[in-house]
Amino acid sequence: MQLAVLGGFVVAAMAPLLHRWFGPGTARVMALLPAAIAAWLIGQWPIIAAGETLWLEWAWVPGLDLTLTFMIDGLAWLFAMLISVIGTLVLIYAGEYLRGHRDLPRFLVVITAFMMSMLGLVLADNLVALFVFWELTSITSYLLIGFNHTDLAARKSAQQGLFVTVGGGLALLAGFVMLALAGDSWSLAELNARGDQLKAHALYTPLLICVLIGAFTKSAQFPFHFWLPNAMAAPTPVSAYLHSATMVKAGIYLLARLHPALGGTEPWVVTLSLVGALTMATGAFLAIQHTNVKKLLAYSTVMALGTLTMLLGIGTEAALTAFVVFLLGHSLYKGALFMVAGILDHETGTKDVTAMGGLRRAMPRTALVAAVAALSLAGLPPLLGFVGKELMLESVLGASDYRGVILPLAFLAAFLTLAVAAIVAIRPFFGPLRETPHTPHEPPGGLLVGPALLAALSLAFGLAPGLLDALVSATVAGIGAGQVDVHLALWHGLNLPLVLSLASLGLGVLVFRHWDRLRSRLARLEPLMARGPEAGYEALMAGMVRIAEWQTRFLQNGYMRNYLVMTLLVLLGLVGHALLVRHTPTLSFALDLYLHEAMVAGLMVAGAVAACVMRSRLAAVAAVGVMGYSIALTFVLFSAPDLAITQLLVETLTVILLVLVLFRLPRFATLSTPVERLRDLVVAGLSGGLITLLMLAVLSGERLPRISDYMVENSQPLGHGHNIVNVILVDFRALDTLGEMFVLALAAIGVYAMLRFHAEEYEARSASRTRRGDDG
Repeated sequence: MQLAVLGGFVVAAMAPLLHRWFGPGTARVMALLPAAIAAWLIGQWPIIAAGETLWLEWAWVPGLDLTLTFMIDGLAWLFAMLISVIGTLVLIYAGEYLRGHRDLPRFLVVITAFMMSMLGLVLADNLVALFVFWELTSITSYLLIGFNHTDLAARKSAQQGLFVTVGGGLALLAGFVMLALAGDSWSLAELNARGDQLKAHALYTPLLICVLIGAFTKSAQFPFHFWLPNAMAAPTPVSAYLHSATMVKAGIYLLARLHPALGGTEPWVVTLSLVGALTMATGAFLAIQHTNVKKLLAYSTVMALGTLTMLLGIGTEAALTAFVVFLLGHSLYKGALFMVAGILDHETGTKDVTAMGGLRRAMPRTALVAAVAALSLAGLPPLLGFVGKELMLESVLGASDYRGVILPLAFLAAFLTLAVAAIVAIRPFFGPLRETPHTPHEPPGGLLVGPALLAALSLAFGLAPGLLDALVSATVAGIGAGQVDVHLALWHGLNLPLVLSLASLGLGVLVFRHWDRLRSRLARLEPLMARGPEAGYEALMAGMVRIAEWQTRFLQNGYMRNYLVMTLLVLLGLVGHALLVRHTPTLSFALDLYLHEAMVAGLMVAGAVAACVMRSRLAAVAAVGVMGYSIALTFVLFSAPDLAITQLLVETLTVILLVLVLFRLPRFATLSTPVERLRDLVVAGLSGGLITLLMLAVLSGERLPRISDYMVENSQPLGHGHNIVNVILVDFRALDTLGEMFVLALAAIGVYAMLRFHAEEYEARSASRTRRGDDG
């Protein structure tokens, strides 16, 4: 599986080449990869159904004991199957949707890379590997949202999604580091087995906050929900895949995966239950205010993500069972509805549901698929969405905490979502036929096969939910609830959840019938909503720009002397604080100085002082050369001939280079005030004192064995050489030696270029004088 996932990135990179070979059929060829992964996962189902976990360990860098371990239990299997199966259908759909588009190869590269990133994310057992795949999904989703890069709105939406999710990713990284420290492991399986240790640790609260921020930003939880509807600027295949079935569920997957390790505490229950319920109601409420079919579906996705988070917060066996069924049902019907939305846009030329009508006569098969998927979204029998909604309401009614808050919000979301489903299924296809920019007709088979299959699965699993018993049981076990005996059914008799469903049906129909009037009244709230979380995001970004402009004027003002002063002040602050406050040095050294050593040191100091006071550029360069050669002599005196030779060569080339550049410039001018020169003197003195103190502290406090002892002992056994200096240069310090060679080479090239430039300029002047003489 590791080879399949990592090889998938290679296949993604080959998309432009495959497009040359297969043309419009490239997407279908590339769909064979996720289809093959899905087939392999199906072959592993007997192991997963038996309650076992499949471990796949691949030695990545054996010498460093680094492995890429994949863990496949019920939870990972379900997510991997959704990613693979829906990914296969989306690739087929995208090949037809973007047929003839010049950037189709680029699209296939990115969406395949995203697919492999999602697979790596849900299968990885190591926190580091999970985080790498997590960030890869953010980067690839940014490229997919901004696919139409000439569109300003698409670029802005892509930026917004990237900043929100990557910002959350940084918090998640901090959370992962604290999680590993608190649990003494980077393995998810081991951390989940140490849940009690983690919950009792002092880092539990901060690591929980960081993990939740990462998950909430990725899965569009309130107040980070605004980026998801804006991401609908992406092509419809992206919306059908990333923003309904995969990427936005990455945060949900992470919460489910860490449920055994972090769940069950008061902060976990309060935060997930309330934030999830608030997100659920917010998404449903905002959905009915839009007429763009993709925005309608996007906000209903926010509602579903909030529902899943709320169920994880409740955390009972019934809630986790509802979580699995609701997640599966949502992935099926929402993927189908987004593809139907793309079909409507593709065939009619508009996304506005109020501009459509009567399309069932021109597009009967599409109307049927939309009706089945919308019924599942509405939570009506005999669709899987009904089973999931009933289980959700039952879980909320059985919640022991905050039921008085989350039950009204869940009921509000239920009937508003039903109204959204009715809008999507009825307004475009029923009523009088409306004129649209394109003449509507039934789409090609490549566009319809994906949504038809997903809608058919919603119907089949709704009619026979018992088919999912083993899958739901294995997934709930993967979340950490142990072995749960699951028996799903379409009919549970007359009970309170059914009564709530009937009430939501009546209110949903009422909202749908008066939708136009309700929408116009809700428009009055637009000034208030304009001050919501998205306005906060915009204000934050504007503030960052203003701060950047200020610091550019203050710090990056074009004067090299200011850059040096700021750099040295930061060095003094950080290193000086660490040395003097946190690690107070103990200085104990003996000054054993010979006359010739003192003379070399005196030359060095004299050169430095002369370079500062000379009024001639050439004299200053010469003084710098004296200081450099004195340093080379110091290396010679202390038995470092290789450093001395390097210093001599570099110093010689530097002096020549500076002379060639500066020899025609005027004498130094006084450009700074006495106060500025005094400031520079103080900063320079403090910097020199800090470096001196640092070196003395290093020499007087030898805490680790000398590295020279290691090199003497191992030069022959490891480097196979008796000349220790040579072994150090070409083996132990090979990269450092290579760097020195590059420095010399670059310096030589610079000198050569200056000499060549000077020679050409001299020839040009001579030719100019000759021409003037001839004219005379």
